[in-house]
Amino acid sequence: MERQKKSFNSNQLKMIAILAMTLDHLLSVVFPNYPKDWWVLAGHVIGRLTAPIMWFFIAEGYHYTQNVKKYAMRLFLFAFISHFAYNFAFGIPFVPFQTTVFNQTSVIWSLAWGLVSLMILDCGRLKEWMKTGLLIFICLLTFCSDWSCIAVMAIVSIGGNRGDFKKQMSGMMFYVALYALIYFLCIDKVYGLLQFGTALTIPLLKRYNGQRGTWKGMKWFFYLYYPLHLILCGVIRVALYGNVGIMIGG
Repeated sequence: MERQKKSFNSNQLKMIAILAMTLDHLLSVVFPNYPKDWWVLAGHVIGRLTAPIMWFFIAEGYHYTQNVKKYAMRLFLFAFISHFAYNFAFGIPFVPFQTTVFNQTSVIWSLAWGLVSLMILDCGRLKEWMKTGLLIFICLLTFCSDWSCIAVMAIVSIGGNRGDFKKQMSGMMFYVALYALIYFLCIDKVYGLLQFGTALTIPLLKRYNGQRGTWKGMKWFFYLYYPLHLILCGVIRVALYGNVGIMIGG
């Protein structure tokens, strides 16, 4: 009975994340500047499903991988490639900080550092003050990316409370609330509140059955799909509006 209730494997959850992400990014490109049409907002709420699934499986990947250093190197390479695709998608200069400190690179930069943060926190050779200092430094490094350092702290919360789903999710939502507050105060009030749509991911993650699924190619599919769909978004942006920025950071 318990197995039937927990019916989603990691491949299925990642596919949900991919579909939600694609919808979210396409809406951002086709309807920029924070429109308030209900159906656009509904699409962006669906898009909030993506980030928590990413965070969750970075923590799961850290737990299961046989070579965490190789995993980290792969993520940083992926972050480098995705930087150009992400910035092209939304008309953000490739060289950071020419316009603002927000959204200067993709969320993959924060995911990679989130993984490193889990490694640091598990390192027995480091004193607690060293771990805290390094974590603060990582938050500064990732502040400029999509989902900012909130993604790092969400990964730390999820990975550090593995085995206690309630603590994982309550910690994650605490950091999402901080992100929503900053968004509300500094960018757009409606879209700040919209960030709480991430909570819709909780019942999906609760049904995670701990299995990968039969298809072993999902990891490589995502590594390929993520930059390619962003490049497509960039082509659509240029076709519709010319080579102009359409997001905070552009």
